[in-house]
Amino acid sequence: MKKHKKDLLSLDENIKLARLRRKLTAEQVADRAGISRRTLVSIEQGMESVAIGSYVQVLVVLGLADDFLEVGKDDTLGRKLQEAKLMNPKRNS
Repeated sequence: MKKHKKDLLSLDENIKLARLRRKLTAEQVADRAGISRRTLVSIEQGMESVAIGSYVQVLVVLGLADDFLEVGKDDTLGRKLQEAKLMNPKRNS
């Protein structure tokens, strides 16, 4: 199994655990998120075809939307690339 698939499945399992900890049914979360129950089940099963907007809506319902905003906050690779570009500007020809 590819790493990104494992990571997605882990995220989806965490979403399901968060729902269960809050004692919410799949129907309740789906209804509050404005998605179908089938879409929520797809999220919880790690299906790659689910739109990111559906994930966001579910995270909002679960009170985890702030966690979503942390994506890329500590972008170590991006910062290194940015610094390298700043240190090696293109020469004027």
